[in-house]
Amino acid sequence: MSLDELRTLIARHAARPTAVDWLMLSAQERPTAPQAGIADPVVALVAQGSKRLVLGDRVYDYGAGRYLVVPLGLPVTGHVTQASPERPMLGAGIALRPAAIASLLLETGSGRGGRGTVSGLTVSDAPGELIDAFVRLIRLLEAPADLPVLAPMIEREILWRLINGQQGDLVRQIGLADSRLTQIGHALRWIRDHYAQALRVEDLARMSGMSLSPFHRHFRALTTMTPIQYQKQIRLQEARLLLMSSTEDVSAVGFAVGYDSASQFSREYRRHFGLPPGQDAVRLRAERPDTAQHFM
Repeated sequence: MSLDELRTLIARHAARPTAVDWLMLSAQERPTAPQAGIADPVVALVAQGSKRLVLGDRVYDYGAGRYLVVPLGLPVTGHVTQASPERPMLGAGIALRPAAIASLLLETGSGRGGRGTVSGLTVSDAPGELIDAFVRLIRLLEAPADLPVLAPMIEREILWRLINGQQGDLVRQIGLADSRLTQIGHALRWIRDHYAQALRVEDLARMSGMSLSPFHRHFRALTTMTPIQYQKQIRLQEARLLLMSSTEDVSAVGFAVGYDSASQFSREYRRHFGLPPGQDAVRLRAERPDTAQHFM
């Protein structure tokens, strides 16, 4: 019954922004084309239909009654695989805020571990208690007076269910300042902030507080790629945003994101997105896709 009510609530409220900035709702009436982007930390629960997320060479499919945890900013490709006007894809998600998780771990004494290797994405079956908490959270959108008081309490309940669920180790590491996930997160943020600069893996390992061999191992486990491959993904994502929003020529965009060769930029762009950058820019400007919902 909770999943049925969750479907009803998402369908009712997904058409407009919610009054809770860390709550996201999504409804799609048809399958969508794959869209590439950066998935920020989130737990995403599907109530109806199905979705697919691709990270490197790994494919994650999740449908009704399943949830996916993204623990840190990862370059992914996502799309809706099953949806129709009669049975749209319906999903709900909340941003996974490290401070909120850390506060809960500190209060409950649940911050054990955090030094082991974890994977970057995981899909699990959602227990009834987790689905019920999402239902009660979305119900609050219809009770504005209760929202500011009760929404944070239900957020904590959702986090608690996650910490004690199948993906507890992964979620716990988001809130621990010395976890392997947090350490690798420092390197990912540096790459995202300095994607156009030359990258020295030794420097990334040092800023993450690890020696080179463990750094490589944990980085690949979380992202499915090497630091150089991750930087390339970020450069291509940034190039796509520039092409969609500016009138600069393709060569100028390639140089702006760190490429020394215009031909190499065009070749790698086409390999990643399926079209040469100029053609893709024309399509993007015509369609103006909203990609955020594909990663939630």
